[in-house]
Amino acid sequence: MRTRVHEFSWPDRVVIGTIGLPGARTFYLQVRAGKQIVSIALEKQQSALLAEKIDEILDQLITVESNPFSIPTGTPIELVDNDPLEAVTEQFRTGAMSLGWDPTTAQIVIEAHPLTDDDDADADADADADADADADDESHHEDEAAESEMLRVRMPVGSARAFAKRTREIVGAGRPMCPLCGYPVDADGHTCTLPEV
Repeated sequence: MRTRVHEFSWPDRVVIGTIGLPGARTFYLQVRAGKQIVSIALEKQQSALLAEKIDEILDQLITVESNPFSIPTGTPIELVDNDPLEAVTEQFRTGAMSLGWDPTTAQIVIEAHPLTDDDDADADADADADADADADDESHHEDEAAESEMLRVRMPVGSARAFAKRTREIVGAGRPMCPLCGYPVDADGHTCTLPEV
């Protein structure tokens, strides 16, 4: 089956954003070029790791002699994007992701593939055998459709810095951590158990 690639070579906007309240937020990677918008769901940890790895790549490139790609050390002020997500229609839930560098265009390249049954196998392990058989049959057809898509985004270095900064801020805007137990504190209260001494 051929893969439908949602490719953005010079997007107008690339951001991570969320929908929902802290503790129940869904994270989205949203890309727009002109009127074309693609939004894919991903985990908070995937978002945080993506920002971290983008900054690592850019920081390594700065050390290249005479910085031939003009990598900024910080976020260019004109590229800061604090606006909310635009209308979200989830294209797919992200499974595997890859990150790369294209020296011919001086761009960071992100590729995202849909979550598959293999990625989510542990979640179904405790289900009833008959329900599993039905679910596997249905998800097999869904996976065939899902696996026929992927997202590829290319970002210039300044936009990549701005993307990483915003992503770190979005990830950090969740529930505060309890100083005693280290778990997130919910808005409706928190009961923690201190470790035994």
